Amino acid sequence: MKNNNQSKNAFYFIIILLLALGVYSFFSSPSKAPKDVALSEISQDVKEDKVKSIQVNQDKIIATLKDGNKIQSYKESGVGLSEYGITSDKVAINVSNPDKSNWVVLLLTGVLPIVLIIGFFYFMMRQAQGGNSKAMSFGKSTARLTGPSKKTTFNDVAGLEEAKQELSEIVDFLKKPEKYKKLGAEIPKGVLLFGPPGVGKTLLAKAVAGEAGVPFFSISASEFVEMFVGVGASRVRDLFQKAKRNAPCVIFIDELDAVGRQRGTGLGGSHDEREQTLNQILVEMDGFETDDRVIVLAATNRPDVLDKALLRPGRFDRRVTLDLPDRKDREQILAIYAKNKPLDKKINLNTVAGRTIGFSGADLRNVLNESAILAARDNSNTVSQLHLNEAVEKVIMGPEKKSQILSDQEKQIAAFHEGGHAIIGALLPYCNPVHKVSVVSRGMALGYTMSLPNEDTHLKSKSEFIDDITQLLGGRAAEELIFDEQTTGAQNDLKVATKIAKEMVMVYGMSEVGPISLGEREEVVFLGRELGERQHFSEQKGAEIDKAISGIIFNAEDRAKKILKEHKKELEKISEVLVKEESLEGERLDNLLPKKQEIKIIKKA
Repeated sequence: MKNNNQSKNAFYFIIILLLALGVYSFFSSPSKAPKDVALSEISQDVKEDKVKSIQVNQDKIIATLKDGNKIQSYKESGVGLSEYGITSDKVAINVSNPDKSNWVVLLLTGVLPIVLIIGFFYFMMRQAQGGNSKAMSFGKSTARLTGPSKKTTFNDVAGLEEAKQELSEIVDFLKKPEKYKKLGAEIPKGVLLFGPPGVGKTLLAKAVAGEAGVPFFSISASEFVEMFVGVGASRVRDLFQKAKRNAPCVIFIDELDAVGRQRGTGLGGSHDEREQTLNQILVEMDGFETDDRVIVLAATNRPDVLDKALLRPGRFDRRVTLDLPDRKDREQILAIYAKNKPLDKKINLNTVAGRTIGFSGADLRNVLNESAILAARDNSNTVSQLHLNEAVEKVIMGPEKKSQILSDQEKQIAAFHEGGHAIIGALLPYCNPVHKVSVVSRGMALGYTMSLPNEDTHLKSKSEFIDDITQLLGGRAAEELIFDEQTTGAQNDLKVATKIAKEMVMVYGMSEVGPISLGEREEVVFLGRELGERQHFSEQKGAEIDKAISGIIFNAEDRAKKILKEHKKELEKISEVLVKEESLEGERLDNLLPKKQEIKIIKKA
């Protein structure tokens, strides 16, 4: 590209130079041409001593008179001036060299066309060569190579201890392959990393290459597929050829499901470009010329849609599951991302880790970045605990909409709605503790109640589901109790509550329908997947499911109304304070909420 630009610049420079010479030649010509006269007149002026000098240019004669004027005439070819009575003893005669007089004209008329033609063909050839080089490189791999100098190690990855232990064997093999070969052991050719988005799949793959100190090829699976047939397979072949030349090395394919989806699910059949690319990956990973020093790592959050041939032994032998970090891991992740940020000395990252249950590593990085932005907005030199708490709420609920001002009536309705959520959350034994209640708009919500668990849990009981649904319906129940009216404020609450009740019935078997899983669907393949589904139960069973879901929702609503009737005074007090202060948290909120010991009376009722 650089040479091509230099050629263009040189070509344009020559054109401009020639044009400048032509313009100079045009404007440098004399402004007043000599007067044409007969040759006899010039001869007579010479005899009368009126001529100062004579300039001879081939057959052209220019006479300069003593008064400064010039006259010109022409003589016969091959005849000297003496024949006309003009001799050098009477006047000074100068003879010009005709080859030097018209050099600019010769240059413009003779050389310039040739230069223009040569320059045109040279320019066209350069363009053609550039196009051919692009065409020839179209099937080349676009994988990015990261050398051993840019090291990311397991120390840069917080948590994921089990995953790191699984991958440490890959590192050990790349460093000491003889240790395994002498025992007849074969290292996995491929390792599939799958888990929710943001848990650190790409970071962990870089750490494997960094620990082993080998080259690291990284590419997204979508970069293989193009609109032209065969390009994807060509790029796969080129990638593995480069990897073999740099072996031992690691190939990392991100978002494998872009080309690794199950085959035979579209209109293209075996001629589909994506399927051709997948076939080439299968051959390269477990073919006749497979190099066991090339390890393939791949990441996806959709392992359920991958082709079975990818997952069989010999391709992706090992599958590593990456889960969301627990509290201890979250604290370590926060500490890593906080290294380059000036945190206040009073900040407790453990407290922040407790408030971010369910956050991935990417979410935690975003929290620290948002807290730094908030600190800069406040012109603060350090990031404080308040900035971190505000960042957590911003990531969960969205930014505050301070410009969205509610009317007095809407603010009162929102206060009672959130107060209903808070009271039920404080009383029911399986609800998460209420940390904050606010009527300040965030995201799509006019207000919110933040309930956070004290510890990470992996199992959910039926009683916990029922208490969660009851708390979700507490806002709607409070509106009906105080205003005898229903509003659109409970839209999202109803959506979430219905989803939980549906899963209780159809997935977890927590209803009178019985311990039957009815949530699986048989996908109908027509112009792709997931465009049609067939249910595995009859219409009668469907009616039972609808009845069970409705029963869970109605019972939870009745329970919420009953609780709020018994604690109407607390509801009114919390709503009154929320209208004035807009937000409640900490000790101030705890003093207004009813205590947990009262739950025994409610459960008996």
